[in-house]
Formats: sequence, C-alpha cells, structure tokens
Amino acid sequence: MVERKPFYSADDIRHLEYQHSRPGEAPFLRGPFTQMYRHKPWTIRQYTGFANAEASNAAFKQTLAEGGQGLSVAFDLATHLGFDSDHPAAQADVARTGVAIDSVEDMKRLFDGIDLSRVSVSMTMNGAVLPIMAAFIVAGEESGVAREQLRGTIQNDILKEFMVRNTYIFAPKPSLRICADVVDYLSEALPNFNSMSISGYHFQEAGAEPALELALTLANARAYLDAISARGLDLDHFCHRLSFFFGVGMNFFDEIAKLRAARLLWCEEVERRGARSDRAKRMKMHCQTSGWSLTAQEPHNNLIRTTIEAMAGVFGGTQSLHTNAYDEALSLPTEHSARLARNTQLILQQETGICDVADPWGGSYMMESLTQQMADKVRDYLRQIDALGGILAALESGWVSKQIHGQALRTQSRIDNGQHPIIGVNRFVSDDEARPPVRAIDAGEVLNQQRQRLQRLKETRDTRRVEAALADLTAAAASPTANLLAFTIEAIRARATLGECTQALLKQMRRHQADAHYLAGLYGIERRQDTQWHSIRREVEAYHQQLGQAPRALLVKLGLDGHDRGVRVVASGLKDAGFDVDISPLFSTPEQVQRMLDAAPYDALGISLLSGAHLPLVEQLLNTLGQEACDRLGVFVGGIIPDQDIPALTTMGVDAVFPPGNSMEAIISELIAVLAEKHSARGFKSVSYR
Repeated sequence: MVERKPFYSADDIRHLEYQHSRPGEAPFLRGPFTQMYRHKPWTIRQYTGFANAEASNAAFKQTLAEGGQGLSVAFDLATHLGFDSDHPAAQADVARTGVAIDSVEDMKRLFDGIDLSRVSVSMTMNGAVLPIMAAFIVAGEESGVAREQLRGTIQNDILKEFMVRNTYIFAPKPSLRICADVVDYLSEALPNFNSMSISGYHFQEAGAEPALELALTLANARAYLDAISARGLDLDHFCHRLSFFFGVGMNFFDEIAKLRAARLLWCEEVERRGARSDRAKRMKMHCQTSGWSLTAQEPHNNLIRTTIEAMAGVFGGTQSLHTNAYDEALSLPTEHSARLARNTQLILQQETGICDVADPWGGSYMMESLTQQMADKVRDYLRQIDALGGILAALESGWVSKQIHGQALRTQSRIDNGQHPIIGVNRFVSDDEARPPVRAIDAGEVLNQQRQRLQRLKETRDTRRVEAALADLTAAAASPTANLLAFTIEAIRARATLGECTQALLKQMRRHQADAHYLAGLYGIERRQDTQWHSIRREVEAYHQQLGQAPRALLVKLGLDGHDRGVRVVASGLKDAGFDVDISPLFSTPEQVQRMLDAAPYDALGISLLSGAHLPLVEQLLNTLGQEACDRLGVFVGGIIPDQDIPALTTMGVDAVFPPGNSMEAIISELIAVLAEKHSARGFKSVSYR
C-alpha cells in the first residue's frame, strides 16, 4: 500500500508534471481514449469454461444473450500443461478448472454457432499457446471466418508463469522464443488480434501488493519488447496489439491509482524505445476482480466485495472487465452466481451514470498524489530489477519469489492477528451461516468422452500426414529462424492433437521443473507480539519435548495445480511455529510422494489442492501409501474443498481438512492434536483456536 495522509490539498499536487493532461492524450494518465465510456462502455468479458466444449459453448451463448459483450475462455489444467485428456498424468484434472481441448475438433465445438468475425475472444493460455492458438485459427477458417476477421486476445505471457502460476511447459529461454513467434505471426496474419496480454493479476493473487504487481508486469513487458524488437519488428507495427491484464483488489484507492500509473509508465517506456504513434503508446487493459479476496465464510458478502473492486477497475479506466462470482471460493460458479456477477457490471454501466465522465477522479488532490506515489514506488522496484540484471536474472536469483512470498506472509500474519479485517472471517463471524449450492462437474464422464473422441480422431485422420507435420514441427524447433506457430497450424490442420504437438516440441525443448521453497522466519517476526501466536508455539514446543524432536511435515502439491501461495504460507507458518517442513516439487505424483516419505521420518503429510481434483488425487495417494503409512502420519488437506466432500476425505483416511479462511493457529492446533493422538502422547492437551 502507498502511504496515505489524513487529508490532501492543492499543495500535494502542485509539483506534479501531468496534472493538466487530458484523456486520450499522451501519457494517457487519464485514460486511453478521449470520450472513454461515454463513447463506448468497457466490454463485459466474463471468464468462462468448464466440462466439455458443448457445455462451455452453451454457457458462452447464454453469456452473450444475457448482456456479455465478449468471451473469455478458461481451459482445464491438462490443456494448459500440454497434455491430452487421456494422458495418465492429466486424468484427475481433466475438465475441473476449465474446458478440455484436445484437438481442433474440440475448438470447433467450443465456438459452434458463434460468429467469430463479430465476437471477440480472449484466451488465457500460455504454456500450450502454440496448439491452442493454432486450433483457434484453423477452427475459424473451417467455419468460414478468415484469419484477418478474427478478433480477440491470446494471453501468451509465459514469464509470469515461472513466477507465480506455474502453467509452463518449457524453460524460460525457449518459452520466450515461442512468445515472440506468436507475436511475429499474429502481427502479420491476424491484424485484429492482440498477440499478448501481459498479466499482473496472478502476481496479486499470489500475494503481491499493487505496486509490486505493476512493477513485475512492466518488467516482463520490457523483456518481451526486447525479444520482439530483436527480430527487427518495429514498435509502431506490433505494440498496439499488446494488451495488459490487472487484478483489482479491496485497496480501493490504491487500485485506481495503480491503473492510472500503469498507463503513464507504459507510455514512458515505449517512448523511450522510440515509438512514435499514439497507438503504440496507449496501454489497453483488461481487469478482473480479486479471487483471493473472496471468502468461503459468508460467501454472499463477496457480492459487495466484487462490486467495490469492479468500481475501482472502472474508475481506473479499464477497457474490459471480469467480475468474479460470489461462490468461487467454494467451487466453479453456478448459473445463478455467474448471472449476478455479470449483472453487477450491467448495473454499473446502465444505472449509475459512471460512464458519463472520463476519469472522474482526475484532479483529485488525493488521487493525483497517490498516482504519483504509485508510479514512484514502481520505478523504485524497476530500478532494483535492473540492478539485478533484468527480470530473467531477478527470477533466477529468487528475488521475485522472495518479494511476492514475503508480501503474502505479511498479509496472512495481519489477517491472523486481526489487523487486516475480513468481515465474516476474523470480524463479526456468524455461527449459523448457510452455504449456497455449488456447481458439480462430472469430470469422469467428460474424461471418458474425451478419450473416445481422441480415439475416433486418430482412427479417421491421415496418419502419414500427421506424422510428417509433427516431424516438421520438431525440425522447426531446432531452427531459430522458423516460426513455430506457422508449423503448429499445419500440424493441427492435419489433426494432430494438442498433446502430440507438445511432444513434438519436447523432442527439442525439455519440460521445465522448478524447485519448491518457502521463507522461514518472516511470518513469526510479524506475529512476535501476538499472544495467540506465542501460545501455539508453546503447544508445539511441548509436543517437541514429549517426542524428543521437532515434528516433521511434508507438504505436497498433487496433480497439475500450480497455485502455491497457500502451501508456501502454511509451510512458513509451520516452520516458524517449530515444525521441520519440506515441500515437494510442484505436480508431484503419488509415487514421488511415497519416495519422499520413505526417505525421511515425517510425522505429518499436508496436501494442497485448489483444482477441484481433491477426491481422486487424495484417494490415489493414500492407496499408494497404504494403510500403515496413513495410520502413522497425520494427514491433512487444504484448499478449495466443498463441505460435502469432507466426509469422503475423512473416510479415505484424512485426519483434518482446512478450507479457505482457517487461521494458522487453527491449522497448527488441530494438527498437533492429531499427531498427539497418532503418537499416543498421553497427558498432552491441545488448545483449539477454531
């Protein structure tokens, strides 16, 4: 958060350079267009995708019929990581967090009956960007839509995946080459399609405060500009097709200031590189309300949170907006909650008068001062990154991870000690809340359907043509001058699958695996004056004395879910409370977890899952470990776990389940109680803080 004064006056803005700037004029502080929403309101673009292509297609059509003005596609984790649905590593995650796409035939089903020459489509895809973009282009062509008519955005922002979201496939260097190939190809062949959406949203979800979110986004943008410009492409030719994507959280004033500062800093960056046209200098952005701010406790409160965040995005001048559904801390949104989320934007657009004035906060003593403070703070972060040798060096050194994880820990400590109030969680908690119904996806049925479709596709296609196209793709990966998207399009057109295209590339580029780590000491320092924290530490110490050693926990991420904010925060909290803690690599298999457990005397096994695949993945793991290991270990599961799934997990052998909103004290106290019972530590008393 930037520092705020009790009140502001003209003295606070007298020195500001751009206080008299106008909307639609460089440096675009007050908005990228002169009339802003008075001429064209922001696009209502809701992120949607689940189950199979037909189910998502029906949801798209309903969205458009009920006021949606563009589409945004959510893909499942198997698709993100380049696996076909029938791959053994992917099967538990198929169709859980988005739509399963294995081939161009699935892509054609996804957009069946939707005019792609009129409806813009945003696709959140990074790791498997080549086969997904290729499938979209071929699906459009085979539906009668020429490439130059296609409108929309492909995220194609791989660098942030190595920092927070982890849906990467290849290492950073070859991944950057792929990004540049996509920009190069689309800038020529698809003139109405944005070739990159450089994202800050995921930094905020991982724990970054607004200034760090913006700084990392701009640092990544600089790296992309370097990579693309090195090919001889002119900024004025491609820069206007780069867009940005920011999160909007509950720091209302800071979020508005962040979006205003973002346009200023981007304009400065491209001007410094020699851009001449306003199109190149003008930042276009999409915003999404915070997923992290949604609470599982009293979820209807999330309607108010999302409305406040949406207003901040609009006041900040976004070009399109997604509003999260109130039940997304519990599951995928239901039709009812998705409609309320969409209607939030329609009401803001049509009932409030918000669209009447461009940049209504412009000239505010407070807002102009905060915007300048935000820009200055971002510049300071960028100087630190430059001193490390640029964003790739900052990533490799661990600086990026340390900054984000450190801010996440500070936030969690303030929630746990009550300094960061969250109504219904640590303030004004209700004891009789009713949970809303959640959407259930029959992922097993979708998996079987996708398997059958893959089998039919392979039986009916020209195998020799596919093999030749895939061989050409592998050869292109070895040639630094070949455009990989062009070769992937030919493979997809021949009916190669997404997984086959990925495997063809992996013959030249290895699959990347990052190390897992966490910060020790910081959470405990932040809680050092908290009596509850000292009480729970004494509880762990007492257990330590009875055992003769510190309790030891292994925390694991199973399946394809790469979101690691929660597991790293819990690891830090356990360590600072007195546990010895290890974290498994991301995407661990049951066999890998078993080997880790066999290699060291662990007392507890923690499993973090946010993808909805907790039932099959936990069952697979516990079956692999066997009953003896489950009897010995304290097994606990955390993540987005609906209430109705907790009994099934308990029956499998899970000792404790922690959905979102549990404090560190609650987790540690219950874990110690479980371990005490497991080890028959007689006379040991556990105090509950739940």
